[in-house]
Amino acid sequence: MAVEVVHVDSWMKSRIKEEEYAKYMEHGRDFLPQEEITATLEANKNPDPERVKDILAKSLDVQTLEPDETAVLLNINDEQLLQEMEEVARRVKRKVYDNRIVTFAPLYMSNLCINNCLYCGFRKDNRRANRKVLSLEEVRQETEVLVGEIGHKRLIVVYGEHPSTDIDYMVSTIESVYGVKVKSRNGWANIRRVNVNAPPLSVEDLRRLSEVGIGTYQVFQETYHRPTYERLHPEGTIKSDYHWRLYCMHRAMEAGIDDVGIGVLFGLYHWKFEVMGLLYHARELEGKFGVGPHTVSFPRLEPALNIPFTEHSPYEVTDEDFKKIITVVRLAIPYTGMILTARESPEIRRDVIHSGVTQTDASSKIGIGAYAAGSQSQEGSKQQFYLGDTRDLDEVVRELARMGYITSFCTAGYRCGRTGGNIMELLRSGKEGKFCKLNAVLTFREWVDGFASEETRVVAEEIIAKEISEIKETMPEIFPHFMKYYDRIRQGETDLYF
Repeated sequence: MAVEVVHVDSWMKSRIKEEEYAKYMEHGRDFLPQEEITATLEANKNPDPERVKDILAKSLDVQTLEPDETAVLLNINDEQLLQEMEEVARRVKRKVYDNRIVTFAPLYMSNLCINNCLYCGFRKDNRRANRKVLSLEEVRQETEVLVGEIGHKRLIVVYGEHPSTDIDYMVSTIESVYGVKVKSRNGWANIRRVNVNAPPLSVEDLRRLSEVGIGTYQVFQETYHRPTYERLHPEGTIKSDYHWRLYCMHRAMEAGIDDVGIGVLFGLYHWKFEVMGLLYHARELEGKFGVGPHTVSFPRLEPALNIPFTEHSPYEVTDEDFKKIITVVRLAIPYTGMILTARESPEIRRDVIHSGVTQTDASSKIGIGAYAAGSQSQEGSKQQFYLGDTRDLDEVVRELARMGYITSFCTAGYRCGRTGGNIMELLRSGKEGKFCKLNAVLTFREWVDGFASEETRVVAEEIIAKEISEIKETMPEIFPHFMKYYDRIRQGETDLYF
C-alpha cells in the first residue's frame, strides 16, 4: 500500500505543467473576468424588446454573440420574447445542422480517480464505490455489444484521472475499440469515431491522442465560478488547479486536436453565470485559434450513491431554466453542436430537443462493464451518477423519426477534413448542413437495414422518403450521384459518404 501511495503522489506531481497554460494568459490573468460577468448580467436586466430582436437577427446570421448581448437573452422573462427566442433557436439549428440528430453511446473505461470532487460518485473518498478498470479484452467485449447488438457508430470513451488509466491506457483502449468489427444483418459493423472525455492532459499526451485518431476531445470546466470551483475541488488534488483545467483546450489545439468539446455541470453555481462562462470560453478559442468548440454539453447535477452534495445544491436548475439554457446557448454560440445526455428523463428530452440540440446518447449504460454484463438495472456502486433515460437506441430512433428528426450515424466530417477551422465557415454559411443531410440519409439507411426493429423500420421509411424528396428538390445537381450511393447501401455496402 505504501508503495502505491508513493507512486500516485509522484504521478500527481508530474501531471501539471504550469508553463503550458501560463503562456496563454494575459499578464497573468485568465480570460474569465469573474466580476465583469456578474456586472454584465446585472447591467442588462429589463432589456428593450427592440434590442432583443436585433440580437436574434445576429444569431440567425450565425454570428457569435457578445457578452452583453448574451446577458440580455439570459435576463428575458417576457413570455412572448421567450417564444421568439425559442423559434429563432430552432431556425438557427435548422440552418446550421438541418433536422438531424447524431447519436452515440458512452463507454466508461474505469471508475478509479485520485480527485475528490464533492459532487462525484467516483471521488476517491467514496468508500462505497466498487472500483474497476476494464482490461483490453473487456473493452473489446463492451464494444462488440455496442456495435453488433445496438448498431452504434460513435462512442464517447470516458476516463477518470488515475495512473492506471494514463495516456498509455487511453491509447491502447481506443485502438481496441477501433479494432472491433462485428457481422450485422447487412455487412460488417464497427465504431468509426471515438470521442474522448478525459482529464486535462499535457501537450505531449494530447499529441498521442491526436495520432490515434480521436474525434472530439471533451473536458468540462464543471463550474467557471472560481470560488465555487475551489470549494468543490479540494486542495492537494490535480483538479484543484483551476487554470490547468481552464486552458486544456488551448493545449489540445496546440497538439493538433481541432475538435474540442466544452461544458459545465449545471447545479454547482448559478446557471446564468455558467452560460456566460461558456460564451467567454468559446470566444477565447475563436480569438486564439480561429475556431470555437465543436460541441457544448449542458449536463445537470444528478444524484450519486453516497454523495450528499448532489441532494442539497442551492443552485438546482429547474426544467424551465434548463430549456432556457439550451435556447440561449444555441443563440449565443450558433455554430456549435449541442449535446443532450441521458442524465435527463425521456419527458425532458422530448421537450427540450427542439431548442437547438444536435446530439444525444441512447442505450446508455455507465456502470463499468455494464454492456457486456447485460444488466438492465443501474448499479450505484459502479456509476458516477444515476441516469434519467435508459431507453435503447431503437426506441429513441423511432421517437425521433416521429418527431420529424432523422438520426445520423455519420462520421464523414472527421475523415474528409471538415473539422476545426475548415468547418467554421461551412457551419456559418449553412453549407455543412447539406453534407449532413446526404450522409445522414446514407448512414440511417445502413443502420435501419442492419439493426432496426420492424416497428422502427416503418417509421424510418417515412422519414427517409421525406429526406430523399428534399434532396432531390434542393440539390438536383448531386441527386443522381447520391442515389447511386443509396442504392449501393441497399445492396449491402457500408460506410459510403460525401
